[in-house]
Amino acid sequence: MKPRVAVVGGGLAGLAAAIECADRGAAVTLYEGRSRLGGATFSFTRNGLELDNGQHVALRCCTAYLGFLRRLGVEGLLPLQHRLHVPVLREGRRPALLSRTALPPPLHLAATLLRYAPLGLRERLAAARAATALGKLDPDDPALDGRTFADWLRAHGQSENAIEALWNLIALPTLNLPASEASLAGAVKVFRTGLLDRADASDIGVPEVPFRRLHAEPAARALEKAGGRLLTSTPVRSVSAERQVAIDGGTEDADAVILAVPHEAVPQIAPADLVDADALAALGTSPIVNLHVHYDRKVLDGPLAAAIGSPVQWLFDRTQASGAAQGQLVAISLSHAVDEIGGSVADLRGRYLPALERLLPQARGATILDFAVTHEPRATFRAAPGTQVLRPGPRTRTRGLYLAGAWTATGWPATMEGAVRSGLAAADAVFTDLHNGLTRNGDAG
Repeated sequence: MKPRVAVVGGGLAGLAAAIECADRGAAVTLYEGRSRLGGATFSFTRNGLELDNGQHVALRCCTAYLGFLRRLGVEGLLPLQHRLHVPVLREGRRPALLSRTALPPPLHLAATLLRYAPLGLRERLAAARAATALGKLDPDDPALDGRTFADWLRAHGQSENAIEALWNLIALPTLNLPASEASLAGAVKVFRTGLLDRADASDIGVPEVPFRRLHAEPAARALEKAGGRLLTSTPVRSVSAERQVAIDGGTEDADAVILAVPHEAVPQIAPADLVDADALAALGTSPIVNLHVHYDRKVLDGPLAAAIGSPVQWLFDRTQASGAAQGQLVAISLSHAVDEIGGSVADLRGRYLPALERLLPQARGATILDFAVTHEPRATFRAAPGTQVLRPGPRTRTRGLYLAGAWTATGWPATMEGAVRSGLAAADAVFTDLHNGLTRNGDAG
């Protein structure tokens, strides 16, 4: 008889867990309270265009996520750069450039660091020395989680200008916190895995299609083809220690339950004392805001760019992905958007359209066909010092109940890669325990 596995939550973590369990022979039911799949990566229609709630990208080092796309048969819809190439926009100046060469690490970044125009010569040399020192740190060293990334950078000769113009350019979008607030352990993971350990690790992939077509639809097809059952618009009210899943209209039994929901939601539906609720609350949240600006003409050259010395952070050309037949649709991703999360559309429009004009000369005088804002107040947990000990693994205090989500102890920040890794880890824990007789009936057999 097939083991019955219930997965609560249809984000990337839940989808990865459900498909993996189904592939391994389980009878899977996935419950999603909303009418759509995708969790924090979803699409919506506005004025005939399809927009994503936020702009997420992947790097070549995101092996679990890229493997998930291969399993869905859509890996070709997220092409990767041949080599890292990011223009860095500056008001009133020529763009700088972050790129790599084909040389082995750490030499692959030497040229871009030594030529990086926003830094003076001494700052560039100091940055190269800091990168070398960073590459020698172990992100699993508990001591690193006791201080901020900025404290370490200052101790290694980094000026405030270097922190803002170089290190935060990467730390802010990956950790969703600036270096001054982010854990050194998280930063070491980002920079070592994403930049320093492999020459090609940092090559960026940007989806060519909306997330609906990249994640939700192909995942639903894959799960159903593998024999799984998908229930959307089906909120789970509670999960008991006996692995009974309560939904409107009754309860359903399972041999194992994977809770793939945001960390703040776990105590609301889980049995008492399943997890350390105080620890989950201490993880906190960090917001993200995305702006979607539809111009009547092309204003951004290339598929993506970063910005410094501006409220703008990262920009992406989403014209083709959105289906826009006129002009250009530019998405602006704002990480750790504490100043923007409560702002009205009018306020954000008044602040960011002039900032974009200062960065993009082609935008001056362009007509704005549409300006939309998506707010994600609880986009990620806060990757601050002390975070590592707060993130639980896939197993809980109750046999047969498991956790998944980018907030769990994946070793990665709250990214699509972390979400997929968490789902796969939860699925592996389920089958390891089933094999050892530790889930059915709650007893070792």
